[in-house]
Amino acid sequence: MKPLYFKIPKTDQESFRVQVDHLPHMYDKLHYHEELQIIYIVRSRGTRFIGGDISKFKGGDIFVVGSNMPHLFKNDEKYYQEDSQFKAVSISIFLNKKAFESDFFSLPEMLPIKEFFKNADRGIEIVGETRKVLQVKMRELTKAEGFEKFIRVLMILNVISQSKEQVFISSMKYLRTLKDSDGEKLNAVFEYIMKNFTESINLHEVAEVANMSVSAFCRYFKSRTRKTVIQFINEIRIGYACTLLTEEDMSVNEACFCCGFNNVSNFNRQFKSITNLTPSQYLKKFKN
Repeated sequence: MKPLYFKIPKTDQESFRVQVDHLPHMYDKLHYHEELQIIYIVRSRGTRFIGGDISKFKGGDIFVVGSNMPHLFKNDEKYYQEDSQFKAVSISIFLNKKAFESDFFSLPEMLPIKEFFKNADRGIEIVGETRKVLQVKMRELTKAEGFEKFIRVLMILNVISQSKEQVFISSMKYLRTLKDSDGEKLNAVFEYIMKNFTESINLHEVAEVANMSVSAFCRYFKSRTRKTVIQFINEIRIGYACTLLTEEDMSVNEACFCCGFNNVSNFNRQFKSITNLTPSQYLKKFKN
C-alpha cells in the first residue's frame, strides 16, 4: 500500500483550485498529489506530517506542501469523539506548476514566484506578519470569482515569494529518500500511537505494528521522521497536555497522568524541553 495519490478535481476552466473544507476532522491518511498546496488552517488542532517532519499544528497556521510531497494532518482525539462539537476548517489553494511555466511567468517581475515554486518542494511554514496578511487574503479569495480570483492568487504568491518569514519544513536530500512504500507502515504507526499515547506504550508493540524488530523499527522511524519514537510520543503527549491545561482547566498533576506520563518530574522535564516553558510558565503566558 502506498501513500494515497489524490487527483485534485478541477474543471477545464480552472488553472488552479480554491477549496474550503468544513469537516469533523482533517484528512488524516498519508497522501500526496501533483499539485502544490497552500493550506490555511482556519480552525483545527493536532499533529502534522509533511515530507518527513512531524510537528503540532493549530488554527491560524499556513503551510505550503510541495508537489508529490507525502503529508497528513491528524486532529487531536477530541475531534473524533462521537458527540464532538469540534470542527476542522481550512482553506486550500491547489496549483499545478505546469500551468505556471508559460512565457508570462518568465517575465522579470515573475522570477520571485518561479523561485517560490522551486523552494516549495521542501515544504514551507509561513510565520510572522506575513501569516497575518495571508490569513486575510485567503479569506478574501474564497469570495472572488473568475479573473479577480486569478489576480488574488497571484497576489498571494507574490506576498509569499517576497517574504523572508518562511521556515523550510524538510530538506531536499530527505525528500529524495522518501519512498512510496513507507506509507503503509507510517500510517499504521501514526494511527496506533495517536490512539494509545495516553496509556503506556511499549516499543515492542509499536514495532509489531510495522512488522519490524524493535532495533530495525527505531532506525527506520528516525530515518523517515528525523525523530526518535520516544520523542514523537512525548511531543504528542505534551501537545495534549497543553490542551488539557488551557482548555480543560486541569491541574498540572492531572494533566500529567491524563496525557500518558506516570511521573510528574519527568512530565515537567519533557514539558520544558519541548515548549521551553514549565507548565506553570505556559499557563501564565497563555492567560496573558
